[in-house]
Amino acid sequence: MKRATFLAIFLLAAIAGTAQDGKKLTILHTNDFHSHLQGFAPESAYTPLVADNDPTRGGLARIAGIIKAVREENPGSTLVVDGGDCLMGTLFHALEPETGFQLPLMKKAGYDVVAIGNHDFDFGPTVYAGILKKAAARGEIPVMLLGNGVTDPDDPADDAFEQVMAEGIVRPWVIKEVNGIKTGLFSLLGEDADESAPYAVPITFEKIVKAAKRNVKVLKEQGCDVIICLSHSGVSKDKKGNWGGEDAQLAMKVKGIDLIISGHTHTFLSEPLMVNGVPIVQTGSAGMNVGRVDMTFTGNGISFDSYEMIPVDDMAEAVAAIQEEIENHKKVVDRSVLLPLKLEYDMPVAVAPFRLESDEYGDLSGSNMGALVADAIYHYVNESGPGTDIAMVAAGVIRDPVLPGNQSVADLFRVMSLGSGNDAVPGYPLSRLWVTGRELKNIAEILIMSSASTPSHFCFYSHLKIHYDPDGGLLRKIRKLEFTDSEGNVTEVNTSKDDTRLYSIVANSYMLDFVGIIKKMSLGLINVVPKDGNGNPVADMDHAVMDFDPETPGIQEGKEWLALVRYLQQFPPAEEGGLPVIPEHYRVPPRSLTPITTK
Repeated sequence: MKRATFLAIFLLAAIAGTAQDGKKLTILHTNDFHSHLQGFAPESAYTPLVADNDPTRGGLARIAGIIKAVREENPGSTLVVDGGDCLMGTLFHALEPETGFQLPLMKKAGYDVVAIGNHDFDFGPTVYAGILKKAAARGEIPVMLLGNGVTDPDDPADDAFEQVMAEGIVRPWVIKEVNGIKTGLFSLLGEDADESAPYAVPITFEKIVKAAKRNVKVLKEQGCDVIICLSHSGVSKDKKGNWGGEDAQLAMKVKGIDLIISGHTHTFLSEPLMVNGVPIVQTGSAGMNVGRVDMTFTGNGISFDSYEMIPVDDMAEAVAAIQEEIENHKKVVDRSVLLPLKLEYDMPVAVAPFRLESDEYGDLSGSNMGALVADAIYHYVNESGPGTDIAMVAAGVIRDPVLPGNQSVADLFRVMSLGSGNDAVPGYPLSRLWVTGRELKNIAEILIMSSASTPSHFCFYSHLKIHYDPDGGLLRKIRKLEFTDSEGNVTEVNTSKDDTRLYSIVANSYMLDFVGIIKKMSLGLINVVPKDGNGNPVADMDHAVMDFDPETPGIQEGKEWLALVRYLQQFPPAEEGGLPVIPEHYRVPPRSLTPITTK
């Protein structure tokens, strides 16, 4: 909808609402906060308590200041919500299982209701339930919503989560009385988010349309004046540039929802997306913006007065008490997580002379961040670990860009922040397996095919170059694979069935789990048998996790973010005594996937 038309509708609604002397309701919302308690980037420039025009965005202390200002402007008529994935994304989340720190702090900052997203389950349902209980014991927390989660009564793996649901810590819906308006809220976790929540098992998620209809009916029966859906499902543009996605379908198929606060896709909507008369809003991610919806309730229903996207920047008057708690918690992160690695949260690591990023909805093949991370993993495994022929990394696990300036440990962790292993160091463990040249081709074929519909599956490689025909048929796009050995020698990979040479590939454990289900994904058309170094099949991918210190009992895991830190530390500085500088060739690096045409 054109902006002029949209604003005209808002203006007419505002006039009508004023004429009937309705009750006002202001809703502030965020989504996909991902534990970004500090502003970024780089964090060294973040000074929330000083009005010095620092260039960073985000930070919970600033968000708290925005909430405080709006509540003072609209006493008794403001509701603050989050659309899911409030955890997982910075070093702070690493301590959540032990501390439950973040949710009570979000409540102090002013949040009333928080939806549960797919990444909130990254520690698994038992640990996540423990986080919620620790948070609730620490202090008051926002109401936690999950309106379509289905537990398995016969599986003990989700018993702890069933308990927090029984205790009311997690609810399917809630009713908030705001300025005399009975406001009902429920949350959903969509299909794509479900596919990105492998560690939620055995919890499953009901289809969002069916669940929405049920929740709307319940809230209507409870006499709600306004019904708001916090939907961690998302919106996106199709190849023609038209808006769509699961939340657009939700608005089309479910009656009775007055507002959809969307999440999951990290989409920045400068104004609401109107679908079937239902406004859909989303703020991007990482707390960089706060959305504001102003509504009026009259006897004739709801009117929408205005919408504003508030940037969370140096113009916000941060709340000092919130920032003080964050600064104190940084010290706990240093002691508990980083000290054994001889690192510190604010430790400067390297200088970035230019921006590095991996935009899932942009030109992924030209991403300089993807190339840097893949090379970092290769270097780390060969210098500090057991070695590999090829390293690979998926776009979906590259979370934040690197902006020009001094990069700290905290900045670099945010780039590769997802997952956990079986040790105290956050992040997915690095794993290694062996495949034949033909299997390597099949892996690449599947990744190219699936990334067309799921950009997070797009993969970057180090020491492997793939020449492919974008117009090639199903599983017939790859024309040539070129392998570069540790000495810089380039050879073409033999992809015939008869060639038995094995290539070792390293990626995080989540990525290599993907390799094990390729036969299922290809509907049986191709098969890849992951192997160990002797060519024996590996059935349990936990056995592929690498040990970076065989002399120490147990498995000493390697992590992608740590690989990035160690790789950058070895670059030369611009001047003696200075920080290492990311080399210029990463500004526009060679592509590991090179499109060709046979026409």
